[in-house]
Amino acid sequence: MTNFRLLLACLFLPLTLGAAPQPNVIIVMTDDQGYPELSVHGNPVLKTPHLDKLHGQSIRLTDYHVAPMCTPTRGQLLTGIDAARNGASNVSSGRALLRPEIPTIANYFGDAGYSTGVFGKWHLGANYPYRPQDRGFQESVWYPSSSIPSVPAYWGNDYFDDVYTKNGMEERFKGYCTDVFFSEAKQFIQNSAEQNKPFLCYLATNTPHGPFIPKPEDREVIAKRLTDPQFDHLNKGLKNRLASYLGMIRNIDSNMGDLMKFLDHQGLSRNTILIFKTDNGSLLGPQYFNAGMRGKKTELWEGGHRVPCFIRWPEGNLAKPQDIGGLTQAQDLLPTLLDLCKIKPKAGPEFDGINLAPVLRGEEQVSNERILIMNYSRMPGFANYPSPHSQTQMRADQAGVLYKRWRLLEDRELYNLGSDPLQKRNVINQHPELVEKLRDHLARWWERVGPLANEEQRIIIGTEHENPTKLSGTEWLDVFIDQQNQIRRGVQKSGYWLIDVARAGEYEIELRRWPKEADGTISGTLPDGTGTALPITQASLFVSGHNHLSIGEKRSYQFEGLTKQVKEKDKGARFTMNLKKGPTALHTWFRGKDTILSAYYVYVTRKGDSK
Repeated sequence: MTNFRLLLACLFLPLTLGAAPQPNVIIVMTDDQGYPELSVHGNPVLKTPHLDKLHGQSIRLTDYHVAPMCTPTRGQLLTGIDAARNGASNVSSGRALLRPEIPTIANYFGDAGYSTGVFGKWHLGANYPYRPQDRGFQESVWYPSSSIPSVPAYWGNDYFDDVYTKNGMEERFKGYCTDVFFSEAKQFIQNSAEQNKPFLCYLATNTPHGPFIPKPEDREVIAKRLTDPQFDHLNKGLKNRLASYLGMIRNIDSNMGDLMKFLDHQGLSRNTILIFKTDNGSLLGPQYFNAGMRGKKTELWEGGHRVPCFIRWPEGNLAKPQDIGGLTQAQDLLPTLLDLCKIKPKAGPEFDGINLAPVLRGEEQVSNERILIMNYSRMPGFANYPSPHSQTQMRADQAGVLYKRWRLLEDRELYNLGSDPLQKRNVINQHPELVEKLRDHLARWWERVGPLANEEQRIIIGTEHENPTKLSGTEWLDVFIDQQNQIRRGVQKSGYWLIDVARAGEYEIELRRWPKEADGTISGTLPDGTGTALPITQASLFVSGHNHLSIGEKRSYQFEGLTKQVKEKDKGARFTMNLKKGPTALHTWFRGKDTILSAYYVYVTRKGDSK
């Protein structure tokens, strides 16, 4: 009888294992919080007890790297593919658009039966086909660009009681921004659990990215801490910034504590893979505490891209909580999660990241011979108009090459972190063989990615997915304009949008200086009197390939109307054009005395199809 029971147990064992529920996944990524902004990493001002607790429960990737600014990191995290291949290489300037043909983590997990949700910052495209709902996320509460008061976001958002986009519709939410995103994420998690569905939750906070607007109670705690005599060497202005910056992180820590308690209460902690990471290096670290590193956000020195990454999964048969060294990067997380969740993609591009699951299980170590390439598109801050040779053009010689403790930066500086952690001594002339090895690796990498690195992506107009389409200056190619304060000041910049007309037909194109919800006039201030008035008297529109006639082409519309006079009370200048199907470029201008700029906002509405 005993042998018979043992035989039955063996027969049914595979069925029992196969019936084990798939793990849930939560990825929390904060914005502009660097490696130094955790008390467990030695921060002398900030206390983060809940993140410290998670640190103690997790496997910690201690040599984990991201891009030095946020959009490239986000694209790499969600696709497992390098920024030079996935299209999202910059934070604006028309180069923050994730290639629509590349599957995201939400596509892979959704196809495997998971509920998929994103909450908070997106920053990979505000229009179709780049929005979260276009990229596999079934539930979404998000804002589009770098910060909550960015150009494509709802006008006037100030971190409290703001308007975000929920499942394609604008909705006002009560409360502080970070609290809202955590609350919505928890509701999504609870709904998924009640439906007995595994879930993928991507929770990307806007904090502590500027503007620095904390909850008053969090700021007060940090401000009081900074009165300690040990911080007398910090000037008043820096203390004020730190009180707000670190106050926002204190709120993140509180929300992380609430999230972990919520998972415990729901009985979800043990079978949930919980990842905490940040998107780039510290913003203020070098001014007060930088955890023994040089550099900050946007820089190639270590402090710009080495960030925390904690991975916890109590029931996952992972190695015990510990530090794990070896070079790892944002692109590694997607292939790793697919393995841990036993998801085998049916199709998709080759990942640039590697599967770290055997490392997390304690079966392998990260190869000591691994070489990482880090590159991203630079900001065109000086440019007021597009240039074919803009800084936004990614180049091989701007990359960082990481190998063991060596760092080859922009092909002109070499540092050994083992003997020079602050990267003060450039030893590029002392190690010619090593430099040749790293340059050779960089050249082979660029040969593979170079043809795609600077290929522009287009916003698609005239579809049932988005009509009308609200375009903003953030997507002007190779020109930076992304903050609502730039609109308030009336900065005189000009740019154009690369678009793809999905359906030929009649389109209404409305040029505006202010978005519709702001209700300002083209030449004037906002209704409350804020903002800079501009002496705009003329509005013009040019759509490449549509404002001229090809040889033998019949006139399909009149040229009148491509330039209009702007009256004092005009809020928008409307043009109607017949657009042909296919790719084109949309140019706009507002002109007046000593004034020329492009329309910061354009609303494109398809009125009817061509007959």
